[in-house]
Amino acid sequence: MPGFIAPQLATLKMKAPSGSQWIHEVKYDGYRIQLHIDVDDRKVFTRNGLNWTHKFSVIAGAFDIEGQAIVDGEVVVIHEGRTNFSELQADLARGDQDRLQFFAFDLLWFDGKDLRKEPQIERKRLLKDLIESNELEEPIFYSEHHEGDGQALFEAASKLNYEGIVSKRVDAPYRSERVEAWQKIKVVQKGKFPVVGFIKDPGGVAALYLGKKEGKELRYMGKVGTGWSRTKSAEIRKALDTVVSPKQKLTKPIRKPKATWVEPKFYADVEYRDITSEGLLRASSFKGLSKGTRRS
Repeated sequence: MPGFIAPQLATLKMKAPSGSQWIHEVKYDGYRIQLHIDVDDRKVFTRNGLNWTHKFSVIAGAFDIEGQAIVDGEVVVIHEGRTNFSELQADLARGDQDRLQFFAFDLLWFDGKDLRKEPQIERKRLLKDLIESNELEEPIFYSEHHEGDGQALFEAASKLNYEGIVSKRVDAPYRSERVEAWQKIKVVQKGKFPVVGFIKDPGGVAALYLGKKEGKELRYMGKVGTGWSRTKSAEIRKALDTVVSPKQKLTKPIRKPKATWVEPKFYADVEYRDITSEGLLRASSFKGLSKGTRRS
């Protein structure tokens, strides 16, 4: 039985594929793990090969089978009807495993046989049979897939505010690299947020601090530091230099030693994945700057 196997990674695409050669799964917003079972010996590895068995000991113990198996999947926390990465991080920080759930989506090794050369659909069939024949229950789940139109599943995932979907070639083997045989299509959210400050860069800005107006209050929403070219960075800096303020305008001040504070006259168009449990934008990317009074 091999040790840690470098994971197969999906290629980001703008649109989901369709046709009989593809299956589609919901993309889980959690931690990718690899579960190794060798009779009574159980190990859990992160996608980078770190041994996190102690953090996921409940899941390792719940995958109660005889023999050997290497299972690829995602650990999640479901909060308000969907997987929530911020809640998962908070639980792991506390050492709390009560809400952790494991969605298994691939089987790489089973009872002495390396399954990585087997077609994707066969590996999934064997995984489902393994889970069902051993009557594994919560917190262990088999990651169901859908056939046919991937875009339809993506649109449904968007309405439910899921992270997106992963489309997989039914005939493809498992390779320890980023491949076209797995394609991820992500749901993104968009918003307009007042710029409350920035970090200087020699040619422009290194990051923007953002706020959100709620009634008469202006609260901090986090920062964005990607999404502009060198030319655009200089343009942003030129605009913000016209509204520099001696002090921050946030209702509840925050400590940011590198910040240059500004009057909230400009709004940043931002794409982001989610809002964390602390109320901050997650995985944000800058898309444009405008002047006005429109609220986010």
